[in-house]
Amino acid sequence: MYQRDSSPFAPLPGTRPAPRGLFVHLWGTLAATNGDEPVRSLADVEFPLGAVNALFRASRAGWCIYLLGNQPAVARGKVTPEDWTSFESDLIGHLGEQGVRVTRSYFCIDDPVHGVKGRQKDSVFHLPNTGAFYHAAHTDNVELRRSWVLGDTTEVLAAGWRAGVRMVGVKTGASLGDSSFEVTPDFVAADLREAVSELLQLEGALHP
Repeated sequence: MYQRDSSPFAPLPGTRPAPRGLFVHLWGTLAATNGDEPVRSLADVEFPLGAVNALFRASRAGWCIYLLGNQPAVARGKVTPEDWTSFESDLIGHLGEQGVRVTRSYFCIDDPVHGVKGRQKDSVFHLPNTGAFYHAAHTDNVELRRSWVLGDTTEVLAAGWRAGVRMVGVKTGASLGDSSFEVTPDFVAADLREAVSELLQLEGALHP
């Protein structure tokens, strides 16, 4: 799990509103790549047009950016944990170079059913479990009721719903076609770029 270092010059507690989080599913939402496939470097990842810039706009607007998702290729032994750690570091670095400040990433490399030896176990961060959201609330004081989860699977959205986070479905990746859970998103967007644009417009309407 990655976390951004806190600044020693941050405002004193209680002097600013609780931050809100934008929880973004990696595979199928931010990246077009399928998480079941072995990914060991950024060269293996395709970012749809405008996706990274959308997160830059959200970051500039004051959202805390969180990345999350299960990593079945690691859990099933197709990618080593060491290769995944290296890739995750490169991913966060690449986004940072594009102006996207990722507060934390919550990628689960375990699977209670399909994991290989050493990885066959449950985790609070394994979606649809809610560990990512509650950890952000506890550690970063993120106000979950003002936060959103953006995802292409019902599994991702269900985790957000269970944590009291509002939901945006996107029509990329699985396009909510997994049907694993019965969820009704607050709205559905064509892709990450459209989803963030809608959220920024909504925020502007609420706080002109």
